[in-house]
Amino acid sequence: MPNDITDLRDRSAEPTSGDRLDSWKEIAVYLKHSERTVRRWQEEGLPIHRHAHKKRAGVYAYKPDLDAWWNNGHARLEELERAQAARRPWFSWLAKRGPNPVGDLREQLAATGAILLVTGLTLGGWLSFSRKAHTLTEKDTIVLGDFTNTTGDTVFEGTLRQGLAVQLEQSPFLSLVSDEQIQQTLRLMGQPHEARLTSEIARDLCQRAGSKAYIRGSITNLGNDYVIGLTAVNCATGDSLAQEQMQAIGKEKVLDALGRGATNLREKLGESLGSIQKFDAPVEQATTPLLEALQAYNQGYKALTNGEFAAAVPLAQRAIRLDQNFAMAYALLGDTYSSLGETGLAAENYLKAYELRDRGSERERLYIESDYHQNITGDLEKARQIYELWAQTYPRDYVPPLNLCLIYGNVAQYDKSLLEARESHRLSPANGYIYAAFVTSYINLNRLQEAQAAADEALAKNIDPALLHIILYQLAFLKNDAVGMVRQIASSAGKPGVEDVLLASEADTAAYSGRLEKAREFSRRAVSAAERAEEKEVAAGYEAGAALMEALLGNTAQARERAASALVLSTGRYVQYGAALALALAGDAARAQALTDDLAKRFPQDTLVRFNYLSTLHAQLALNHNNTLKAIETLQAAIPYELGSVGYVTLYPVFVRGEVYLAARHGSEAAVEFQKLLDYRGLLGNSPIGALARLGLARAYVLQGDTVKAHAAYQDFLTLWKDADPDIPILIAAKKEYAKLVHRIGFPQQ
Repeated sequence: MPNDITDLRDRSAEPTSGDRLDSWKEIAVYLKHSERTVRRWQEEGLPIHRHAHKKRAGVYAYKPDLDAWWNNGHARLEELERAQAARRPWFSWLAKRGPNPVGDLREQLAATGAILLVTGLTLGGWLSFSRKAHTLTEKDTIVLGDFTNTTGDTVFEGTLRQGLAVQLEQSPFLSLVSDEQIQQTLRLMGQPHEARLTSEIARDLCQRAGSKAYIRGSITNLGNDYVIGLTAVNCATGDSLAQEQMQAIGKEKVLDALGRGATNLREKLGESLGSIQKFDAPVEQATTPLLEALQAYNQGYKALTNGEFAAAVPLAQRAIRLDQNFAMAYALLGDTYSSLGETGLAAENYLKAYELRDRGSERERLYIESDYHQNITGDLEKARQIYELWAQTYPRDYVPPLNLCLIYGNVAQYDKSLLEARESHRLSPANGYIYAAFVTSYINLNRLQEAQAAADEALAKNIDPALLHIILYQLAFLKNDAVGMVRQIASSAGKPGVEDVLLASEADTAAYSGRLEKAREFSRRAVSAAERAEEKEVAAGYEAGAALMEALLGNTAQARERAASALVLSTGRYVQYGAALALALAGDAARAQALTDDLAKRFPQDTLVRFNYLSTLHAQLALNHNNTLKAIETLQAAIPYELGSVGYVTLYPVFVRGEVYLAARHGSEAAVEFQKLLDYRGLLGNSPIGALARLGLARAYVLQGDTVKAHAAYQDFLTLWKDADPDIPILIAAKKEYAKLVHRIGFPQQ
């Protein structure tokens, strides 16, 4: 493409493969105009072709054809459009619609003079377009206000703000104040967290948030003709920074008009043309062309953000029913199911979003692709690479560092995890989920005082997500704060998605001290609560956790029964791994092997399955066949990942390796593994293997011949289990071993 597009040469040669442009984006870059503008030129005969055989009929064009079209007089097209727009009064388009003459329309306009007031198009405001706009910098943030809607049509309520947000979020230059920070600031202002962001409230909020500007919008109509107005206002001075007004002939064209206005506003606020051309997907591609679908999506997104996961599901489903090609609606439903612990249902929707990923903006494509690899293929390295690219492209977006924090936690890189949590918190200091990740990062590093300080800070700011209460329970357990644990349990009563998790945590706490009947009771209640909330996979996870507990304590029949119950409810990868390991520990090698083989077949790219789950299962199965050498070799692959935070099966590779060394009578090596479990107390929390590590350490010291340490370790375990149910097989064995040791060395029993 020549530097001066108005001076193109006439190229009549036959097109070659190198002359072909295979998308609207490539065509727009070649013509040096925005994608939206180039799409409009179809009406002027722009020579494009369509892949009729493709599902969504993609387009392509040849450079020589475009050059010939341009040189045939179309180079003046944009100049003419601009000249006509400059001469035409903003309301003149109304005269072109319907049977009424211009005089009748003027009478109607006089009767509905509120149009001028709503859109703010006073003469002074209109003339301000001719002045040079005060642009923003890359450090400034923007508050997005609500639209003034005088149409009487509720479909525009919240929907236009969401559509504008999607359009502006395409920009790496602009940064919107997050909904979480808006809600927190509204509380500080004494306003309800769902208060409408009128111009007055938006300006006050903008100043309190330290932002540079706020954007107010409006929509009004005369019959089926609509006017959409956008104004960016300096929140310190009240001066207008930029204005746009768009016309839409028909309700179905409103979102398209809004998209055009957003593109123009971005340029007036200081974003470069190159950036706009690169990141300017049309609204029908970035979201949906259907207002009703976008409205449902907006309502579902708000519910998810507020932690109302169950309420978000039907809203996301409605958006999908209205527009089955709405990629981000599938992603929203996937995120909602993931938050509910329903990974199987989440995967179905993440996959559909991935198939539709080209129907979105660049940011949405990165969002969908990262979801796909993090939650479907499980390839954490691929997901990490996408998040890094996302962070480079959109350096002020908190989502990439938040998810990098989780990924680094999965693979045991906790210092990096904490750094990413800090960066995410810097970018979005009012986000409750970021606070939860922040607190968790400190707990994983055994930095409990800092974890408590971060949690207290969140609560002092009235940032109180449900997830934080689950983490606070674990923190109270680690600090031996029984009152704090009871407080969190009480706060969860009757709350779906929270009550069941804390009931399951109570089951683990009871098992940790050997109170097996109590543990079983809490576990059954957790399963029932999850089933009442229609969270089948979550209920299955509790069954699998209970199966592991029974197997570890020596109750093989109960372990097999609970594992079978889990697999009836779900075969999600986390459930299946827990059930398979429980069966292997319970001696059902055939069934455990079949489940292990199935995991390897279904999740060949999953980082945790390959290097954590399968290594542990193969090692336990080898141990069942007394092949300790093979078991140790198998666990080598797990070493880089074995300390990763992976839910209720965290550190199981370490525990199994300790058991293998005990079977091989390598006392020193076994002691290292069991001590490792005790050293990473923050990671283990109230997991039963944290208690059993004390018994494993005692047995390792016996093998080493260190009777003093063995005696102390047995006492440590038996003291922890002083109120344990007496008929637990592993407790009976431990007491016999201890009595034998005391008899041999002459120490008094305690």
